[in-house]
Amino acid sequence: MVNEKNSDNYQELTEARKDYKLHLTILVCIVIAEYIGMLTINLYGITIVLMPLLYSLVLAIALYLAKPVKWITDKQSNKASTIMMLLIGPLLAKLAIASGQNIQIIFNAGPAILLQEIGNLGTIFAALPVALLLGFKRESIGMTSSICREPQMAVVIDTFGFNSPETKGFFTVFLIGTVLGTPFISLLASVLAHVIPLHPYAYGMACGIGSASMNAAAVASLCAIFPSATVQLEAFSGMANLLSMVTGMYVYILVAIPLTEWLYRKLEPVISRILFKKENKKIKD
Repeated sequence: MVNEKNSDNYQELTEARKDYKLHLTILVCIVIAEYIGMLTINLYGITIVLMPLLYSLVLAIALYLAKPVKWITDKQSNKASTIMMLLIGPLLAKLAIASGQNIQIIFNAGPAILLQEIGNLGTIFAALPVALLLGFKRESIGMTSSICREPQMAVVIDTFGFNSPETKGFFTVFLIGTVLGTPFISLLASVLAHVIPLHPYAYGMACGIGSASMNAAAVASLCAIFPSATVQLEAFSGMANLLSMVTGMYVYILVAIPLTEWLYRKLEPVISRILFKKENKKIKD
């Protein structure tokens, strides 16, 4: 049974590898996105940073939706999903090496550094009920257990499988975060820096949420507000981002996913009954 499944996966991967039109199309999107580069937009003192990842995603979606482009269809979308299974391997290796190399940083920093991960766990209690109220089922586990960026992607795919509801929910938030994440965090960093009088270094550390693109976008906004502290802000945010990625991986595997699954088992039956009652009431009315 397992051998047959592995054989089918290998055959799908072989077919996807031979789709040269798909590869060339993605390459063109990447080249165009990298040529555009990072753009910084200043709106009334608020700095918004647009990253190449956003352009490549928008271009790929546009080509998928464009009727004249006949060679990018649902079939190519499925092939791209198959290729993701192959590409996730180097990502897992990179994360493992990065975590191993920097594990001493965690011990040197002590237990206090783990406190910044409490914020990520706290959002589970706020986000999961909202996802369930919107009608999501097990997709909500992938959606709400993390910020849904590259490090967590590897864990979700490895834990639940690529075609699982949890992974589909994860990628839903991943795509939304790619499109809206960097502009949102740029705006958030700028607004908070003007409204709440904290030290610039505190905001620099707060930018390190475990996402390189969002970290860069938030720091760019802060550097525009505090130009004299640019070097220090980049240093604090870089270290905080590294620590978030290293500690976040362990917290995500050992705490966040089990916590989200436990909370899902507790809340899903209750919220399902509430939604069922509301639906019946609408039908009667």
